[in-house]
Amino acid sequence: MKRNTLFQSISLFLLMLLLSACSMQTKALSTPISTATKTKAVPTKTASITSTVTSQYTATASPTATATPVVAGPEEYSDGMNPLTGLFVDDPEILSRRPVLIKVSNFPREGRPHAGLSNADIVFDYYIGEGTNRFIALFYGEESEKVGPIRSGRLVDGQIVRLYNGILGYASADQYNVNPTILQKLGSRAISFTPSKCPALCDDGANNVFSVSANTSEMTKYYNNMAGITTFDPQLGGMYFESEAPQNNNPADTITIKYNAFNIGEWQYDELEGNYLRWIEEVDQDNNLNMIPLLDRNNDELINAENVIILFANYIHYNATLQDIELWYNYDGRRAVLFRDGIAQEGIWKYIGPDQPLQFFTETGGPMALKPGNTWITIGGLSSSLETPESGRWTFQFYLP
Repeated sequence: MKRNTLFQSISLFLLMLLLSACSMQTKALSTPISTATKTKAVPTKTASITSTVTSQYTATASPTATATPVVAGPEEYSDGMNPLTGLFVDDPEILSRRPVLIKVSNFPREGRPHAGLSNADIVFDYYIGEGTNRFIALFYGEESEKVGPIRSGRLVDGQIVRLYNGILGYASADQYNVNPTILQKLGSRAISFTPSKCPALCDDGANNVFSVSANTSEMTKYYNNMAGITTFDPQLGGMYFESEAPQNNNPADTITIKYNAFNIGEWQYDELEGNYLRWIEEVDQDNNLNMIPLLDRNNDELINAENVIILFANYIHYNATLQDIELWYNYDGRRAVLFRDGIAQEGIWKYIGPDQPLQFFTETGGPMALKPGNTWITIGGLSSSLETPESGRWTFQFYLP
């Protein structure tokens, strides 16, 4: 009887140990496995635009990082190097063509997110009237199968495209005031949308202001077939690149771009990547404005730039939706501010000729050193302001002219 009691006690004790171990194992397995080191989180921002944003991106090797310092331009570049980025391209043959420049809409907001901007070498950002802005994205060292949504041309487009010896893809243009000016500067290099031009310029079938997009490689094929050529050397010297950051004590962690109270962009410097990340405004149903990451619709990548430049130019205001910008004939130079590597550098920009890229110089007259990589250029009016209300924070407010 005692042996049975002892055996039962031992059995009960062993059973309790077994159940306890199973419970601990079940609890351990029920805890989620962290994936923070496996995925790249997209940062979110719903605070006001004056708050500081810390990037949540995990550290990765910068695509522009090199074992040895890069110095390139403004006249000579290594074989296979893109003179608009200071980077080597995967296939040097891609450089034997005219750059492709595409008009990209920023308003209405329903057309966002944009497609293809993450592949552009340079993006020009300028005012088009009624508080809105528009982009013209330049593709030379990379292609994009879809760029858009494409919208109409503006008077300044002919100047920009000529400066870079490019071809222009746009949806349409005012037939009385704008299109004749574009055609006068570009001729057959101005390619406006018609259904027959697909796959270079295509409508997805919706037939609205958001439905037209471009394929950059098909744009090149379309133009080359029309022009009867196979290759072209666009002679794009003029930009100067150094991988080593200039030394100064002018921090630039945030650059806010304001066209009006409800049209705002923001650049946040990411120390891990060494570039600027782009944010853009959204307005909710209660008319509250928040800043959100500006993603590329093609790949969900956050738009970034190695160089952000704000240059000041004279806007010629004709009416609420018709402006021109004087980019040509600026031989003496006007103010330009370069943001790279988390610092700001004052300088000037100059026009050299109708078929030569804009050039940037320091205040002492030497070439301004851009960081190897892509560049985003905002064109402000001469009366626009650029202030630093606090250390590291810059605010640009657009004003005409």
